[in-house]
Amino acid sequence: MSDLHNLTLTELAGGLSARRFSSRDIVDALFARIDKADGKLHAFTEIYGKEAKALADAADTARRSGFPLGPLHGLPMAYKDLCDIAGRIGTGGSKMYATRQATETSNTVERLTAAGMIPLGKLHMVEFAFGGWGTNPLMGAPWNPWDLATHRVPGGSSSGTGVAVAARLVPAGIGSDTGGSVRIPSAFNGLVGLKVTFGRIALSGTLLLSWTLDTIGPLARSVEDCALLLNALAAPDPRDPTTLGQPLEDFTLATSSGSVKGMRIALPDANQLPDFMHPDVTRAWQASARTFEKLGAAVEAVRLPDWYFDLSRPAGTIIASEAFALHRAYIEDATKPIGPAVRSRTLAAKELAPGAYAEEIRLMADRRRAFADWFRRFDAVLLPTVAVPAIPLAEVDEASPIPGYLTRPANYLGLCSLALPSGQSNGLPLGIQLVGKPYAERDVLRLGKAFQDATDFHRRAPDLSPLGL
Repeated sequence: MSDLHNLTLTELAGGLSARRFSSRDIVDALFARIDKADGKLHAFTEIYGKEAKALADAADTARRSGFPLGPLHGLPMAYKDLCDIAGRIGTGGSKMYATRQATETSNTVERLTAAGMIPLGKLHMVEFAFGGWGTNPLMGAPWNPWDLATHRVPGGSSSGTGVAVAARLVPAGIGSDTGGSVRIPSAFNGLVGLKVTFGRIALSGTLLLSWTLDTIGPLARSVEDCALLLNALAAPDPRDPTTLGQPLEDFTLATSSGSVKGMRIALPDANQLPDFMHPDVTRAWQASARTFEKLGAAVEAVRLPDWYFDLSRPAGTIIASEAFALHRAYIEDATKPIGPAVRSRTLAAKELAPGAYAEEIRLMADRRRAFADWFRRFDAVLLPTVAVPAIPLAEVDEASPIPGYLTRPANYLGLCSLALPSGQSNGLPLGIQLVGKPYAERDVLRLGKAFQDATDFHRRAPDLSPLGL
């Protein structure tokens, strides 16, 4: 019972089915851990202690009834604080919204609660979800648990989710990804994170940053857990028409199929990567390619289209333009408590030439068609996730392109992507990402599961013994 916090969702589900422990045991163990650690780590904005315990007791009663329950029933979850819950505070990472009470519940919370999951609380994030390092000067940045001596970046914008899952305060959490905000904290915290195809998971009841590029996705400690959560989340929602055309699939099949022999992986020329790549990140990425070759995948050295890594800029233009439209009523009001970097990034849209946004949307459609043709021969592209390990918070340059440079192209091109831990540098996690075709989540999950089974990176945990854990 003392190691419940170390178990993945899939392992916890097996233990519940076997009656080795109860949902209340799980919830109590996690709250005891949160009580000891979150004062330092600052992952949660709000904790639903009384409610979660009541729901855990109800889940245990349901399990004793003998009726069949779903695989997520009675398991804990925590949500990035842009997934609204009606009647609850929803800050969107902004001090301006410190007392904002949500009037509807997000599709994500609805579906996972309907599946029987128990919400433990809401998680910190970058203000308005607009930032990759994970900073938040007014609400406070969560503390990356891999270095308790130095406050290092947690990754953004799903900063609290990355920290809470890595620190074993919750087995999995929900984030969002507009330009890398699931994958970046996954890389900095040693986690598995799934950026889904736009339209896979409904955005209704979610505070938006960019209605063109936003996606909701899970951060967890195993590929199986991401597949399990995607099964519950990927569904049509009449409130979000972008979800109505998606194919319905069982994603867990991809994590039980075994061999990846013959799957085709594109390995870009290292000379195309930016000059700010940390050598340990590059080495871990190249080593992961060799692992896939040993597993039987066909890894082919390629050159990406010359414009691929330039896509971070137009993606940023689209994000800033849509963020400005969403926040224009108050973003220029200096009396509003809004962080200076987020305010500056949003106001950058005012400097665009007339028609620039519309032109970027048109060019994005052209690039998507061109890349679909380039991608035709492959099942995935293997890339590093972030060019560097987590840096000290004090060294952050908010204007730096580094955090989202390797992740934004997937959002811009409408692709899915799975982030995986791939090694460490001086005790800090490193990550790779498998970029897949639109609606090809099963391909990247299958490849990710094979890589996970061949390595132990997903089992590594930060040392929280200084916190009494």
